[in-house]
Amino acid sequence: MIKVQNITKSFGKLQVLKGIELHIPQGKLYSIVGPSGAGKTTLLQIMGTLSKPDSGHLEIHGQSVFKLGERRLAAFRNQEIGFVFQFHYLLPEFTALENVCIPAFIGKKSKKEAEKKASDLLQFLGLEERMTHKPAELSGGERQRVAVARALINDPAVIFADEPSGNLDTKNREDLHDLFFKLRDEFNQTLVIVTHDENFARQSDQIVRMRDGWIES
Repeated sequence: MIKVQNITKSFGKLQVLKGIELHIPQGKLYSIVGPSGAGKTTLLQIMGTLSKPDSGHLEIHGQSVFKLGERRLAAFRNQEIGFVFQFHYLLPEFTALENVCIPAFIGKKSKKEAEKKASDLLQFLGLEERMTHKPAELSGGERQRVAVARALINDPAVIFADEPSGNLDTKNREDLHDLFFKLRDEFNQTLVIVTHDENFARQSDQIVRMRDGWIES
């Protein structure tokens, strides 16, 4: 499903990734863990096509992504990849429903189709009474669930998440983790999550441990 072959990345004289090899099957939840500076976020950004490697090969869902031109790569990212970050990055002037719809509008879906899918997702995530609320009116856990709905709106092949529960309290963190496992179990969703939460990582299908730009195990 995701094939990473000999990925390297440097920033100036600092080599952050030193030849990463990784294969992630469909419908699995992989946790990437390691100390600060290990290269976790850089690897996630490259797998998510937000950054390009210096060398190596990345294949997602059978597509060699970095062989695509910029326009086709942007379309691929919109349709096949969902992102959830530590900070939800919701647009403050828009409602929860409107925020979820944005990737669908970028993907040229009609307003009716996008709003129906966004509404269904928010209901699934227990936010049916919060759809017309703006981010400032939502709790931290609610804002992050809206971000998850936004990541799911285009039925992506994979969801990448970077410390998605890092700013949440214990209850909301556990609820978000439970949601990720529910997405894997009920929808066969592939998820790759950078986390410092060892308890969550131990429950995932595979722990990818990184240190100094390498995968240890």
